[in-house]
Amino acid sequence: MRVVHVVTAFPRQDDDPITPWLVQLIRRQRDQGIDASVLAPAYRGGPRSEGSGLPVRRFRYAPAFLETLTHEQAVPDRIRDHPAAAMLVPPYLAAGCREATRLGRDGPDLVHVHWPMPHALFGAAMRRASGGRTAVICSFYSVEVNWVSRRMPWLGPFLDWTIRTGDAVTAISNSTAHAVNDRVDRPVSVIPYSSALPEVASGQVKPALDDPQQPLRLLFVGRLVERKGVEVLVRALARLRHHREAELVIVGAGNREGSVRQTAAMEGVADHVHMLGFVSPERLAREYADADIFVLPAVRDSRGDTEGLGVVLLEAMAYERPVIASRAGGIPDIVVDGETGWLADPGDSEVLSRLILEVASDPEAARRVAARGKQEASTRFAWEHILEQTNAVYESAVRARHGRRD
Repeated sequence: MRVVHVVTAFPRQDDDPITPWLVQLIRRQRDQGIDASVLAPAYRGGPRSEGSGLPVRRFRYAPAFLETLTHEQAVPDRIRDHPAAAMLVPPYLAAGCREATRLGRDGPDLVHVHWPMPHALFGAAMRRASGGRTAVICSFYSVEVNWVSRRMPWLGPFLDWTIRTGDAVTAISNSTAHAVNDRVDRPVSVIPYSSALPEVASGQVKPALDDPQQPLRLLFVGRLVERKGVEVLVRALARLRHHREAELVIVGAGNREGSVRQTAAMEGVADHVHMLGFVSPERLAREYADADIFVLPAVRDSRGDTEGLGVVLLEAMAYERPVIASRAGGIPDIVVDGETGWLADPGDSEVLSRLILEVASDPEAARRVAARGKQEASTRFAWEHILEQTNAVYESAVRARHGRRD
């Protein structure tokens, strides 16, 4: 089967932190014999083909110095922070449709459209160019649905069209599937993604919370954007330190970095917050292994978006770390409160600090829950299971497309 993945952004070099889970998915598909490739926009001119050792076709949509609509920020964030960037959207759409039309003439069996707002246009162009032979799958990740529903309702008819146009629709979590169905009532397959990190054998890392004499080591991993709620975690750290010595390690970068630093200074914990930026996979693995508790304090941001799933939770679970996260978005698909981790109400730093202290105060119970979390992550969110679900949707969509043509 020949499959083209249409994406907003794709790694520009081997150490690029963008969508590592998508790289893993495509590599594993190719290992299974699927002829999978990628259509993505260029960034500042960039290479036109190949990326992360995979076949990638990048389309140019502006002079190199202007090709900044994607990769460094989500497109809505880019336009919000730099309103003039909205002028790049029409040439972006036109160039993407042209490239999709070229690829469609080669007749791929299927185009897998990630973030269908607005990339469903590219899928439709590819299907049209193939004479209707190419099936289209639209995969939603929450941001596009929430963004339109809460902030740009005038785009609602287009969003509804993107849901209807696919031969099949998938969503990253149950909450995203419900949001899609609230707009258009049609079958939606819930298919999460898995960790991009290697599997970790039991006993390969030290137990969490193994030394009560040492400061509690908290870890956050992810982009520093509003919906991650990192400032809430910094304020929780300040409250927590009234009861126990603690440090916070932050891995990641983004447009909220200044806000996080400012919050740490205002709360008097700047010396106890260690911001590492993006790190190598090897360093990331060490940070997971050294953490006592992993925290994902997600919130709903100003444009209505929240965490689609939270793959970093799966990564932390793989290292058998106790995980605490917000009861928001797709997170409850991963974290079952009190069974595989703990959930707190979003945005409440006082409750979060109390929960962290409670978990840290009973290391044996925390490690039992962490062990169940590792087991859950290694079964329900295993790549083998995800690939099986994805392949089933692919085959169903191709059969449905050919049935319509016949």
